[in-house]
Amino acid sequence: MADKTDRMNDLTTFISTNTGVKGLVDAEITEVPRIFHVPSSTLSNNRASNISDLNLTVPIIDLGEITNDIDVTSSRNNVVLKIKDAAENWGFFQVINHGVPLTFLEEMKQGVRKFHEEDPEVKKQYMSSDLNKRFLYNNNFDLYHSSPMNWRDSFTCYIAPDPPNPEDIPVACRGAVIEYTKHVMELGDLIFQLLSEALGLDSEILKRMDCLKGLFMVCHYYPPCPQPDLTLGISKHTDNSFFTLLLQDQIGGLQVLHQDYWVDVPPVPGALVVNIGDFMQLITNDKFLSVEHRVRANRDGPRISIACFFSSSLSPNSTVYGPIRELLSDENPAKYKDITIPEYTTGYLANIFDGKSYLSNFRI
Repeated sequence: MADKTDRMNDLTTFISTNTGVKGLVDAEITEVPRIFHVPSSTLSNNRASNISDLNLTVPIIDLGEITNDIDVTSSRNNVVLKIKDAAENWGFFQVINHGVPLTFLEEMKQGVRKFHEEDPEVKKQYMSSDLNKRFLYNNNFDLYHSSPMNWRDSFTCYIAPDPPNPEDIPVACRGAVIEYTKHVMELGDLIFQLLSEALGLDSEILKRMDCLKGLFMVCHYYPPCPQPDLTLGISKHTDNSFFTLLLQDQIGGLQVLHQDYWVDVPPVPGALVVNIGDFMQLITNDKFLSVEHRVRANRDGPRISIACFFSSSLSPNSTVYGPIRELLSDENPAKYKDITIPEYTTGYLANIFDGKSYLSNFRI
């Protein structure tokens, strides 16, 4: 009880500053506060003494191999096979030559950094406990659910199906958010086609299921950490999405859990990371995997990352999702119950960093 009281006091003090983790760094702290401390066993849980000896590498897929032909060509088939293998065995892959201009990638990263480095009084205007706001700045959305806290600040912006008014987005990142997400939606359309084909189904089936309907983005700012071996940028979790498209800068820190090892997802210039989310695992009946991942804290920084989630999250959406019927058979019966995305998200957010897969609650 005393520990809980101490944590609540520390948490209250932290929240009252309204300056986030960046505020701690700006105050030139030399020690990470207790509310951010992670057990050492959690931070160093690789079974291998030298994971580099295992030669585990997250797949990198060149979308430039796809031609502009209307018919499915051998080059497209080759890309589909690579995506199928990555989605089934890793749940993660990186894409290069994806069609999003490099200038927009850089402008997006700079826009995120500019907002997070604004005067605290400017950022306070966008703080709220209402997770449904179109643009929301928060230090840690999991403040009262996560113990320990994560070493990052974030903002969230809902993009589709109901785009925010431009004036709802801070000037520092307004243009970048609007232009970048246009390209994300286009690329998302292509990736949903390729995932559909990787399932052996019609290329438009996932789009017809409204998987492309919802998009929201979470933009993280990870300040340099004075004691990175004591905390995490983001604790291990899976994503509440069909898939997530991630833009990360050159600093690194993202890791995916593969074969019980934490494997780095190294920054590749111009690349975007794709990871399968819980809802894709559900509708594919475990064919594609939503896997745990995390972000290590770093002395370097700030680190910037932009995660675009293809999911309606808490937005109203009455569509009921369950395993795709075309994938089921007597030998492969449905493994999950039907559920709507908002229903799933409510429980997911309440349990996001509890160390368990929330998706497992819906197994039949």
